[in-house]
Amino acid sequence: MEYINSLDNNTVKKIKKLKQRKYRELNGEFIAEGRKFLDFSYEPNLIVLKEGVENEENIAPKLDRFKCRKLIVGDKIFKELTSQENSQGVILVYPYCESSLEKLEDNIIVLNNVQDPGNLGTIIRVGDAAGFKDVILTKGSVDVYNEKSVRSSMGSIFNMNIVYMEESELLKLLKERGYKLHVTALEKNSIEYTQMKLEKKNAVVFGSEGNGVSKEMLESADETVIIPIFGSAESLNVAMASGIILYKVRELIKR
Repeated sequence: MEYINSLDNNTVKKIKKLKQRKYRELNGEFIAEGRKFLDFSYEPNLIVLKEGVENEENIAPKLDRFKCRKLIVGDKIFKELTSQENSQGVILVYPYCESSLEKLEDNIIVLNNVQDPGNLGTIIRVGDAAGFKDVILTKGSVDVYNEKSVRSSMGSIFNMNIVYMEESELLKLLKERGYKLHVTALEKNSIEYTQMKLEKKNAVVFGSEGNGVSKEMLESADETVIIPIFGSAESLNVAMASGIILYKVRELIKR
């Protein structure tokens, strides 16, 4: 392990830059923070530990599993790198996950301009739990490699095929490949999610937190879907709605 005690160190500067999307995209790397990430098999490019953590009994065996470069930094430097108030003293730098349009499965998740990183991470986690493997986001959506998205995914980001596309290209692809579009939207002709009628290939579409799906997405829908509200709540947030609908889709697939 290497010990670094200077904020001017090039590696320290690089990690700080990875907090910005443009540098993540430039380097093809992203940050994840927390000891839980040491439990996943996905190989990081770099592990950074706050001084003292490396000596903890339950940490050393986990570190030995990885072949990557490992750094120890003092408290002052670690505070410059962490984004959490009560950090666990572990930061990992990962390469971008592989993604491909060639291996899309028959049932996919589409996110149309979702903006909240916590919601995105939770949807990825829920989708993974419900047995989905693919998430396509329209360009303009929040970055999946935002630290909050990564943290909220609880490792599911490593299990999913996640692709960004221009909306027009996405709609063309879905049509060409024969996907039925089930779009969540508060329309007069929307059906309750329990009445969804699946085909062999299905794309379940969720819109942005504030504006819902785009006009183009709505016009392309094969059916629009709602979750009924029985109480006084105005609505459900997109992450919670995705959990309800995706598990219903899974239930319908198994019939």
